[in-house]
Amino acid sequence: MSERPDIVPVGQVPELGAVPKKMHAYVIRPERFGEPNQSFQHEEASVWELGPGEVLVQVMAAGVNFNGVWAGLGKPVNVLKGHGLDYHIAGSDASGVVWAIGPGVNGHTVGDEVVLHCNHLVNPGTDDLQTIWGYETPDGSFAQFTKVQAQQVLPKPAHLSWEEASSYGLTYYTAHRMLVDRAKVQPGEDVLIWGAGGGLGVFAVQLCKVMGARAIAVVSSDDKAELAMKLGAHGVINRRDFPALQYKDDMTPEEQKAHSADLKGFGKRIWEILGERKGPDVVFEHVGKATFPASVFLAAKYGRIVICGATTGYNLNFDVRHLWMRQKRIIGSHFADADSARRANRLVIQDKVKPVMTRLFTWEEIPEAHQLMYENKLHGTVACLVGAPRPGLKNFEETLAAMANG
Repeated sequence: MSERPDIVPVGQVPELGAVPKKMHAYVIRPERFGEPNQSFQHEEASVWELGPGEVLVQVMAAGVNFNGVWAGLGKPVNVLKGHGLDYHIAGSDASGVVWAIGPGVNGHTVGDEVVLHCNHLVNPGTDDLQTIWGYETPDGSFAQFTKVQAQQVLPKPAHLSWEEASSYGLTYYTAHRMLVDRAKVQPGEDVLIWGAGGGLGVFAVQLCKVMGARAIAVVSSDDKAELAMKLGAHGVINRRDFPALQYKDDMTPEEQKAHSADLKGFGKRIWEILGERKGPDVVFEHVGKATFPASVFLAAKYGRIVICGATTGYNLNFDVRHLWMRQKRIIGSHFADADSARRANRLVIQDKVKPVMTRLFTWEEIPEAHQLMYENKLHGTVACLVGAPRPGLKNFEETLAAMANG
């Protein structure tokens, strides 16, 4: 093998297995916390050294998630205080090529084409306490190389491009665990999905179809309604038809009256879609404060509300009588473990679940991608090219040929 290079340009790779001393990366530092166009800055960083059980991956493409925005803002938490370094590289989704393996790694070989899940175990082999790679760890995917635990490495679906393969992990594996492992959705059940046109929702709709359940997709536009139906939804509801549905603090009597009317009207719309007077057996919740009171109210008797986040607020105010009188359950869910991620990835390999990548950015546009996400101007799943020189490449052989041809 040739001498270890200092650094290689973005869009090029050294000899397979040759690890450069430095890499190009988008780096977050505490002195520039703020909006992504300020916090994400290109720097040269040292390539990670590997410890036992770790793998170095040449990143070909990386998915964009809101946790990158949070990391750059420095809130709700300063993630650098958690991992102790004075800089942070965000990115919790990636596709790429195994470039080096640390001591004790079995089952992975240099040259493997892979995708990565973001469940990083704090104490591998002793407990299941997890952190999120690329958010709670400093070594994320918006760099030429990333360091992960061997258990995070999964086979890349061969039929997908690098960018497609990088776009689905965090959101899809989260949705899979919510519906399959936590809510345990059964064939014939009805599932109400908030935000069905978003990164989580597009996978929830597809999973319902795979499991033989009926998805009721809640969307905010006609194009998202069309997308949800194409993905297999049984019916759609445009939430803009119910402008007072979402909960907010300190409602006036008039606003409370309108809220109650929209809540009942929304329930009737569900009945119309299902063709019977019943609520959903499962509510797929990730919005939080604005929708949670409706979720508890709308769920069927003995229904389950499964929740993984709260994008509109964590403090929930709802009428608990609907919970105990009709014996409903609230189920918490957080990302996925390695086994769940493997099972979920298998469905993508089998082409039963498809990534819904709505936009692709270049390496230079990584700050812009996060800025648009911060401004709520993106929907679905979004990816950025990192090492891949152009879109549409599906394997390392094609990638090397494209690099050679300029």
